[in-house]
Order: sequence, then structure tokens, then C-alpha cells
Amino acid sequence: MGGSHHRSADIATVVSRVLRAASICTPVALLWAPAALTQAAEFNALAADIPAQPLAQALAAFRRQTGLQLIYVSSVISKQRSRAVAAGLNADEALGRLLQGTGLRFEHLSPRSIRIFAGLVAPRETTPRVLTGEVRDEVLITASRGAEKLQDMPITIQSITGDQLNQLNVTTTNDLLKYTTNVTYSGNGPGTGNVFIRGLGGFGSGNQSQSTTAPFPNVAFYLDDQSMQFPTRNNDVYLVDMERVEVLEGPQGTLFGGGAQAGAIRYITNKPQLEAASGEVNAGHGVTAGGDPGSNLNAVLNVPLIDNVFGLRGVTFSDTRGGYIDNVPGTIGYHPGTPPYDLGGNPTANNGPLQGNNLNKVTYSGARLSALWRINDNWDALLQQSYQKMEADAYFYAYPTGTNGQPLARYQINGFAPAYSKDDYESTAWTLNGKIRDLLRMVYTGSYMVRHIDGEQDYSNYLRSAAGFYYACIGTGAGYFNEANFPNQLAGHKLQCSTTVGNWRDQVRNTHQAHELRFSTKADNRVRGLAGFYWEKFVIDDNMNFNYLGIPQCDQANLNKALSSTDGSADCLSAVGPVPGAFATAPGLRTNADTAFGEDVQRGYKQKAFFTSIDVDVIPRLLTATGGVRLYHYDEFEEGSEYYSASTSGAFSNGVPTPGGGLVVNHLNGQCTVAGLCGFPINLSRSESGHSWRGNLTWLVTADIMAYYTYSEGFRPGGFNRTASLPGQPPVLRGLAPYSGPNTNQYAKSTGYNSDNLINNEVGFKSEFLDHHVLFNLSAYYLKWENSQQALFDPVNLGNNTFNVNGSSYTVKGFEAQFVARIADGLTLQGSSSVNTPSQSSTPCLTSVGVDPSASGTGNNPTPKGHCITQVKGAPYTNPFGQLGTRLPFSPPWMFNLRARYDWTAGAYKQFAWVGASHIAAMSNEPANFPDGNAPSENPPTGWPSITLLRYQIPAYTTYDGGLGVAKDNWTAQIQCNNLTNAYGPTKISSDQFIKAEVPLRPRVITFLIGYRF
Repeated sequence: MGGSHHRSADIATVVSRVLRAASICTPVALLWAPAALTQAAEFNALAADIPAQPLAQALAAFRRQTGLQLIYVSSVISKQRSRAVAAGLNADEALGRLLQGTGLRFEHLSPRSIRIFAGLVAPRETTPRVLTGEVRDEVLITASRGAEKLQDMPITIQSITGDQLNQLNVTTTNDLLKYTTNVTYSGNGPGTGNVFIRGLGGFGSGNQSQSTTAPFPNVAFYLDDQSMQFPTRNNDVYLVDMERVEVLEGPQGTLFGGGAQAGAIRYITNKPQLEAASGEVNAGHGVTAGGDPGSNLNAVLNVPLIDNVFGLRGVTFSDTRGGYIDNVPGTIGYHPGTPPYDLGGNPTANNGPLQGNNLNKVTYSGARLSALWRINDNWDALLQQSYQKMEADAYFYAYPTGTNGQPLARYQINGFAPAYSKDDYESTAWTLNGKIRDLLRMVYTGSYMVRHIDGEQDYSNYLRSAAGFYYACIGTGAGYFNEANFPNQLAGHKLQCSTTVGNWRDQVRNTHQAHELRFSTKADNRVRGLAGFYWEKFVIDDNMNFNYLGIPQCDQANLNKALSSTDGSADCLSAVGPVPGAFATAPGLRTNADTAFGEDVQRGYKQKAFFTSIDVDVIPRLLTATGGVRLYHYDEFEEGSEYYSASTSGAFSNGVPTPGGGLVVNHLNGQCTVAGLCGFPINLSRSESGHSWRGNLTWLVTADIMAYYTYSEGFRPGGFNRTASLPGQPPVLRGLAPYSGPNTNQYAKSTGYNSDNLINNEVGFKSEFLDHHVLFNLSAYYLKWENSQQALFDPVNLGNNTFNVNGSSYTVKGFEAQFVARIADGLTLQGSSSVNTPSQSSTPCLTSVGVDPSASGTGNNPTPKGHCITQVKGAPYTNPFGQLGTRLPFSPPWMFNLRARYDWTAGAYKQFAWVGASHIAAMSNEPANFPDGNAPSENPPTGWPSITLLRYQIPAYTTYDGGLGVAKDNWTAQIQCNNLTNAYGPTKISSDQFIKAEVPLRPRVITFLIGYRF
């Protein structure tokens, strides 16, 4: 179990084993395929031009010139027109151009016969689809809520086709990020983080309590038209049978609403094809350097049940990725200077039952079924049902330093509690699409999603921190449950201390229902536009429990022992739970779980919105102006309760001990909760309305060069902080930040925070050169992010829980470049790069509330209302809102990705090779003013992390990937290597669980992939 376990594996040995397997599997697989087919390219070139005409006539002319047999259903080509084709092209090139723009494709059935179809069974594309003018016309996106050419959209967009996703074996969020510049991720493992675009990073935090406390993300996720976003837990949709992925950069608030503040990522699925049956099966097996192997299997079947009228498309998948994190032997105890260490004998624990290698296995499985009904020539209806289950075991982070202060090797951890993350969703979506009298197009979309999350992580290191050790002991000398706080129960009682082992568990149910109705005019009108209405309801039910209370709970048996003990060595605590009468997803006491603190909360919002966008061709085919606006109204709510054991629970009245008080100590389970002394109810609601504008000027310089200017706005809704409140009554504000002495609290934790806003000014151009062999796009932007939503967690000065405020403002200056170039026949080079310079532009301070009767403990506050708080507990207080000119977290100054692919033919075999690189420059996990995680006071031997929001610098890293493959007929086989150099990263460094932790890259993986299409 030493560090050698994860040293760089012998590449030659691993490769030789995979190649040996491939040498056996590939020929056998290909022998099963149909006999070798001579490609049409071997026939003579066209002797004469074929002009644009009805497709049936063009195909007849093609057949006469080539002598090839064409097989197709006549209805498939009816009402279709061909493109013009020049003489001199070979048969494959000519037929491809004839069919371009029709949605039809072809495949060879024999040396002299070709099938034309509308399905997706043709061999996968091996070159980017933008390299010819004809293919370029097919690259359509729906960022504007209507189909437009990628190169015609006046915003920065990254688009990856389904074929490219398959070629690169991209199936998860982490896979995707390697090929999308200007996009970063704050995850702690699969499906446990936020995605950021253009350097608009947020705070990096652990996942505990985030379903209740975290602001909504500023990047929206969509599966088709179904919103998939969630606070700090991106829905890690498995990318199989996708038409494309769109990354829309910059504010998309006008058309996509709240949450698309910094951009949107859209996963567009393949829809049923009604003209021909088709399918595919893909499988893979991979080996991980120093870790366990993995395997994947997916299958797609498209069946038209009624030709050209009704069809089904189904996909199923299963992907298991082997683990690579080891839980190595370790012990954990308390730190010197704490009561359990100094007085309680420092009880320790080991992790023996949980030790093991390669524990962090993750499995994705699920299915999707789509039904398409073409009602008539003008109307169709689509129904989609999706289900996905993700299970991640153990820990996806490593500890540089173990719990005893000893250094650990890479990919190692000392974990003392079981850990896992289970995440599944079920989604139903429907779309009705049609035309009204050839004047308007109408689209109605609706969706309903249910998502369940169940996560648990080790929280043992919190229990020995300055914020948590007081839960460890009870009796004389304890940190909280002592004779001073509970004189009637604990005076003279023997000190009892438990081991520092605990966990947190978060159980979440999320529902999202949405409906959108939009109308658009004909796309070729000089003045054209769209307008729509949107309604949604988003609800999170969160049952979050911190389970680290080693003191026994007072069931009847334990209570009898406590009351009959002569030396006070059997004291117990009353179990707590949701406040009676408050909303609860799981009513009842938290017994048999060691729960010390928790919340059972429902939060969410309802949104109503109207949006419109109008395009005007100021000078036809030269200059177009666009304007749009979204008017929105949010009704936001949060209800439930917070509960806790750290309560004197009536032990005193006006400073005098109360007989029978202190209901949390040596009282039957629930007595403190029923009395309302170990928790508080939450009933918060409010409404907010606003608007978001958008404007564009698009100049078509030439047929292949477009320049644009874009102004856009984005926003995300506000939220609430956990605050004691009853329906119809003002909330009870909690006073914090005492100046010095009793009753000098200066700050009142606000009940909530407002929406924040982003303004984008962007210029750019999109171009193609050298007969469409080179594509080059460039954009520059200036962003203003005002009153950003920020989290504060400072147990020493601001209390031991997290809350959010509207704080600093920022600007971001940056640019991005994208290019695709066909260097030579079969050789393609493409990449993208971004440079960002975020800067904090305002630095508000934490202001005093003055003497406020509604805020507890402010009666003697010496700081006037509205003045900056500069002292807390008699010591200077540092402004928590940052420093002017500093960078945002998760905002690297430079990112790039680059890949090259070469395709060539050898007889009946089509071979290919590709290589890629991805680079992320250094960045931080928290704002510049947050405490330095590398300070001696935060590291052994002189200290340990004191809060979960320490700031670390994440070093730059570069990863390299590559693949080598062959295709024959309908078969494709490939050997692929990800993270060729076995780079460690890490992608994130944090103190989320009160110990320094690193999230490493997955070590090198060599995978053998094989696929068959039919």
C-alpha cells in the first residue's frame, strides 16, 4: 500500500498487453463483417457536370455516368433538390455533394451498389464538418431558439458533433472539458461541482449543506430543452447518441433566462429517423495506470414503425470506471489544547475496516427512449423519456498529509467513514412543432424531471477543529456540554469523550417542471422575429445531517443509566430533529445516527417570463440588427427547519440556572425539540421581477467572413439564508461579529440575497478561407459582473454556519480564438484558446446594523449603523469581500486545446490516428483575501485547517490524449490513450472537509474500443 502502488506504470507493458488483445480481437471482429467492398472512389471521375435539379433526376444522371446501382425508397427523395456537381469528382465526392443539404446519406452495400437513406448508419465522419461550403451548411445550432448556421451566429459558440464525441470517447462532463476552452469546473468528483465560463468563477466548497445554502449556478445546463442545473451538483449527463453539444458563451438571459448568466451548455440528442431502420453497438475495455480496469457498452436502435409517420429511437448504456484512490492505514485523534486531548485522554480511532486500494469506482447506467410522430407535412410531435443512474464509491480526492501529520503518496487518503455519491434522474420531455398557415412556426416544449441525490462523506477532521471539538465531550471540563452551561445536569460529572469520527449525509429530491411556447416568423423575411412565454417550477427537498455526535442519545435505556449514575459517567443527549409543525421531508427525530446538526428544508422558485427577439436586415445580405428582451418574475421560497444539539435549551433564565432546564442534556429524546429549544422553523418567501436585454449587429463582409457586435445581459435568481421565521411574522435576525464583550454584536445575518447581474460587450468575426479548408473565429469581450453572490463562512467571527450575501463586483477582459484547418488530404488540425483577465472592481465592507431590536445581541453595539466593521472580539477584522484588482477563483489566465487527426485508406480499410493536448493555467480555488491554506498555522506540525474555505493555488497542468484505429464496412476499432503522460493535476485543492485535499486527474487510461453500425 505504499507510494509505489501509484508510480507511473510501465507503459510498454501496458501497451503490449492491449495491443496483444487487439491483435486477436480486431481481425476476428473484422472477419465477421461483410466481405471487402471496393469503394466508389475507384470508379472513373464524372465526365460531365450534373446541374442542380430535382434529386430523382440528378441521381439518374449520376447512375448513367458511374454505372452504379442506387437503392432507395422513392418517398425519401421526393420533393428534394440536388446540389450542382462539377465534372472531375470521383463517385463518392459527387454523390456526397448531390445529397448535401437533403439530410440524406449513403453507404456501400457491394462493389457496385449504394444505399441512400435518411438514417445515421453511414460511417462516422472523420473530418470536421466545416471544411466545405456544402458541409458547413449542415452545421446548425439552436442557440437562438431556431436553427441557424454555426458560422452565422453573432456570439461565441463551441460545438462538438456527435461523431466527434464518439471519436474522442467523450461521455462525461470531465471528458468534455478537455475539448472546450474557457470552461472550468470546481468538482469534488463526478456530478459534484459547478461549471464556470469565461473566468466567472465562484467559490469552491464541499458539498455538505450546499443543496440548501449554495446560490444557483451561473451556467445553465440543458438536455435538449430540459434544464438540468443544480447548486454545486452539475447533472453529469452521460453523452451517448448525441447529435451535438453546444457551449454558448456569455450571457444568454434573454432566451434562456435565469441561470444562463455566464453561458449555457446544451446537450442535443439524436431524434428518431422515420425513413430507415438503423442502429449501433459500441463497447470498450480500459486499463488504468495504478488502478482498476473499466468497461463500457452502449447500444442504439432506430425503428420507423410507420414509414415516414411514426418511429422510435432507443439507447441504453453502462459504463464502469475503475478506481485509483487508496485508503491507507491511519489513525485520528484530537489536537493539543482541546479538552478531549488535554483532559479526556485523547481517544483515537483507526480506519482498519475501510482500508483498501482503488476504491473510487464510478458507474453510469441508463436508457433513453424517443418517439416521433409526423402528424402531417407541417406538424410533428416528439416524446422523450430518459433515465440515468450514477454511483460513485469512496473518495475522489487525496490527502497530501495524513491525519497523523505524515506525508502521503499521491492518490492516497486516510478516510474514517464510508463515502459514496448516488445520483439518478428520470425525465419526461415533449415537443410539439409546426407551422400555422405558412406564416408562423410554433413550438411548444414541456418537461418534468425528478432527481434523487444521496451522498455521504467523512467529516472526522471537523470534529477535532476549533469549530467542532466541543461536540466530543460531556461533563466537567468539556468544551460545551459542561458544568458552566448545564449546572443542574453536569456539575461534578465525570468527563466523557468520544473518538473523532463522524460523517455528513445529504439526501435530496429535486423536481423541475417547465413549459415554453414560442412563435417565430419565416426565416427569410427581411423583418423576422420570435416571441415566447415560459413557466417553470423548481423545487429542492434537502434532508442534510451532520453525524458526528459520539455522546450517547437519551433513549429510555440510556436515560435511566444517566439518571441512576452515581459519578455522572453515563450522561446522554436528547436526540434532535425537524421542529414540530414545520415543513419536513423526513419528519421525526434523528435517532441512531449520531446527528448533532442538520436541516430539513424545501427551497425553490416559480418563474414566469415573456421573451422576444427581432432581426432586421438593414441592408439585405450585408447588415442585420437584432434586439431582444426577457421580462421575468420570480416567486422564491424556503421553508423547513434547522436543528442542533449545541443549545443550552433553557438552562438559564436571566442568567440564573433554571430547575429542569437544559433539555438537551439527560432528557428523553425529543424533549428539547418539542420545546422548540433545539432548532427553529424557517418560513421565507419573496418575489422579484426584472428584465434582460440583448442586441446584435451582424455584418456579412463577404460570403465567408462575418463580423459582429453583441450586447447581452444575464442574471440568476437570489435565495435565502437559514433564518428563524414563522408565517406572517418578521424573521428573527441573528446577531454576529461581537465587537468585544456581551451584547455587542455588530452584524445581522440577512434573511437572503438578491439576484446578481452580468453585462457583456463582445466583438468578433467568423471566417473561412482557402476554399473552406481553413476556419478561423476570434472574439473579444468585456464583462461586468455586479453585486455577485458570495458565500461567507468564518466560524471564529461570524458563527459556525454558511450564509450568502451580495458582495463584490468584477470585470473580465478576454478573448477567444477557434480554428479548424485541413492541412492536407486526410489531415485536419483544430483547436481553441482563451485568455482572461478578471479583476475585482469594487470592495464593499461588512457593515454594522447598529442597535437593532430585531437582531439578537446588538444592544451595546458601539459601531454606528452603516459603518464598516473593523474589529471583532477585540481583534482587527479583515474585510471579507476581497481586494481591488484581484482575480476570481477558478479563472485561469490561459487555456487551450489542440488536436490533429489523420485519415487514410489502405485497400478496404480506413485507418486513422489522432492526438490532442489540453492546457489549463494556474488558478485559485477561493478569492485572494481568503485565508492562505499554505500558512504555517493551517498546516502540521504547527496547525491544521481551521475553516472549509482556505485559499490554495492550483498549479497549471497539461494533458495529452491520442488514438489509433481502423474502420472496415460497418466496423470500427480503436486503441485510445487518455492522459498519456500520467499527469496528476490536481484539478482542485481545498480544505472542504477541514483537511487539505487534492482532486487528482484520472491516471493514464488505455482503452480498446470497438463499434458496429447497421
